[in-house]
Amino acid sequence: MANFSLSPEISKENSPENSLETSTVFSNPDAQPTSLADRSALKSFSAEALAQALAEQLMIRPNDWHRLSANRSARAREQAAAALVYLLKDQPEEALPRLAQAVGWLDKTLKAPPCPTHSRG
Repeated sequence: MANFSLSPEISKENSPENSLETSTVFSNPDAQPTSLADRSALKSFSAEALAQALAEQLMIRPNDWHRLSANRSARAREQAAAALVYLLKDQPEEALPRLAQAVGWLDKTLKAPPCPTHSRG
């Protein structure tokens, strides 16, 4: 099964931190909305914006790639979050391969490809 990229809409330039105004909810990735005010703030965002924020948080960054490339849970979360973004955009044809890839990471039918910068050509 081939690797599928995340949505271009989930790039750093289009991340929720850069597109949502006064987004204190997204400023701390480890923060959990525990108060009623925090939950109310989350309700002010669309499901699509929240899904994109989640996908951005779960995306494996280039500097973490070597450490997390074989982490099945991290890879599955990344792909499932990207699939959710596509589902909310009514693009099931884009969501389905990402969901399949998330399942592949979880059921161990996928494995991380070798790093292209370290493999021999």
